[in-house]
Amino acid sequence: MTRKVLKEFIEEKLLREGFDDVGNPDLKYYAFDWDDNIVEMPTKIVLKSEDGDEVGMSTEDFADYRSMIGGEPFDYNGKMIVGYSDDPYRNFGVKGDAQFIVDSMLATPGPSWDDFVEAVNGGSIFSIITARGHTPSVLRDGVYNMIMTNHNGINKTELISNLKKYRDIFEDEEMTDEQIIESYLDLLRFHPVTYGEGNAANPEEGKIKALRQFISYVKEIASRFNKQAFFKNDIKNNFVPMIGFSDDDPKNIDTIKTFLDKEYNDKPVKTYLTKGRDKKEV
Repeated sequence: MTRKVLKEFIEEKLLREGFDDVGNPDLKYYAFDWDDNIVEMPTKIVLKSEDGDEVGMSTEDFADYRSMIGGEPFDYNGKMIVGYSDDPYRNFGVKGDAQFIVDSMLATPGPSWDDFVEAVNGGSIFSIITARGHTPSVLRDGVYNMIMTNHNGINKTELISNLKKYRDIFEDEEMTDEQIIESYLDLLRFHPVTYGEGNAANPEEGKIKALRQFISYVKEIASRFNKQAFFKNDIKNNFVPMIGFSDDDPKNIDTIKTFLDKEYNDKPVKTYLTKGRDKKEV
């Protein structure tokens, strides 16, 4: 690694992270909720009507109705809902692993899809923090399929090109394109927070735990980046990465903001509410 190599990348703006006016990387990272944020999935939560019928509810509607379920009966799409059906989240856990792969490719883009495409194509580090309870490797497989099929704006060639530029700075080992993609996926973090013992009806605590872990992870990455790269002005421990976290559920965002304000003085996360496809910083 030489100063000349890094200088060339800075001048040509080839590194996705971006650089400030003195040539220091901005170290942007991403944390995404999955449903109704990255994509709008066809997967349904299964409720029970007063007639004993099973009624599927979309995840977008669930964000509005979940506090009502199990309380007073209410009308939903012409059915009077009295509670959850047996195993209501069957499609969102390991039983629905295979269907997740199918649904993720059928899903329509959500309000954070463009940000997700930008993160993937640029080779940026991100985390998926979702209330789903699938096997974590299934989320990885879903992202892998999107990359390999150039799904809805994702560009495998652009991703590989950017990853090779990172590797030119930090790695000497020769790798195939497939190995580079696998190595990149290894750096990402997939948190289906109700996998195992999580509570699908109240996923906020699981999301807090996952985001706390991701903050620690990216700070460690930034620290190693500082030690390995040649930065102008000799930036040291005060070089703080920034994470953008987006979620469509106002309750999740409120809980996350309270957690962040309590535990972090350096404000490492910006939060974005994407309810109703209208993304805004909160």
